[in-house]
Amino acid sequence: MMPGLKAGFTLDARLEADSEPLLWLGLCELRVMNDRRWPWLILVPQRPGIEEIHDLTPLDQAMLTFEVNMVAQALKKTTDCTKINTAALGNIVRQLHIHVVARSEGDPGWPGPVWGHGLREPYQRADFHQFAQTVKAAL
Repeated sequence: MMPGLKAGFTLDARLEADSEPLLWLGLCELRVMNDRRWPWLILVPQRPGIEEIHDLTPLDQAMLTFEVNMVAQALKKTTDCTKINTAALGNIVRQLHIHVVARSEGDPGWPGPVWGHGLREPYQRADFHQFAQTVKAAL
């Protein structure tokens, strides 16, 4: 079992297909959405059967807030973006996951949401590695 992985936890297949693992935080696995159009990170709390933030224990809720804020600050610092979008939608992928997306005026789809805008543009390996290292260094 990987470090930090909780017994009974399985990552949703769509999250696994659309994103790449970056690192483990205290509660969440931090992943990079494989779409180079936006600097886009996803936090997935390692708790089985959780769909909503209010389904987490109060301690896990506090830890999730801390981790989301830490990731948002690192993304803002590394991208110098106009706005950080943070969302937990779950309409398609029910497993609780938090999107943290760096948005800037003039990016694809600005000022609208990133969901449903055009086709995903996967990273080239070298670009993914560079983005991943930059985020890790900021954390």
